[in-house]
Amino acid sequence: METPPLFDSHLHLTSERFDEDRSEALDRARAAGVTEMVTIATDPEDARRAIRLAESEPGVWATAGLHPHDADRFSDDLVREILELAGSETVVALGETGLDYHYEHASRDAQMASFRVHLEAACEIGLPVVVHSRSADEDTIELLSEFAGRVTGVLHCFTAEETLLRAGLGLDWFVSFSGIVSFAEELGRLATLVPDDRLLIETDSPYLAPVPKRGRRNEPAFLPFTCEAVARLRGRESVEIANLTRANARRFYGV
Repeated sequence: METPPLFDSHLHLTSERFDEDRSEALDRARAAGVTEMVTIATDPEDARRAIRLAESEPGVWATAGLHPHDADRFSDDLVREILELAGSETVVALGETGLDYHYEHASRDAQMASFRVHLEAACEIGLPVVVHSRSADEDTIELLSEFAGRVTGVLHCFTAEETLLRAGLGLDWFVSFSGIVSFAEELGRLATLVPDDRLLIETDSPYLAPVPKRGRRNEPAFLPFTCEAVARLRGRESVEIANLTRANARRFYGV
């Protein structure tokens, strides 16, 4: 059975690792059935690149935000810049933002401050939030709970503990799985706990290629492998997972 159109809910098409073949990567994605995708920004400069790309490519949208790795750059001027960029017609979410206590490229205080402002801004302008959380479950839960009922978002590339998964679902957030789900046993178990209407899939390319492409640069054309892995884990057909995750992504991003 032919797989229906797929939606890559999170990738980084503006990465320099696509500089040599970005157009070709998009062609390969479409040939593989990946017809819609959101290219995620990591800072204002990246958001401008993402917006330009989204404006020139059908089925591509962008975000605006500051990655937790860069949170030490956080300032009022930068926030104003992000909010201005968020006004673009192609921007469908704020982020990615969140907390990363694994690498701690930025101070925890700066990460918390930046994350909070993204959530506050989302409340004001009505956009969802794309959240990166690594080794920071407790503080992520604290902030999400503080904004309960006022903002929605997605826990992208989920690799955390079940406690964060259940907290996010309890707040009606979405949960997205990357190619890691194709080879990480515990993550596979968690992928079965997400209700159909809260499930998303992504490549997070150029990172985290799924089996059988591990070790290669990831790209959106590899999303069908993640779709198949999630379908297998949930005891479903790939066509079902493709349909429901595409519908969920379109609903989440409002496209």
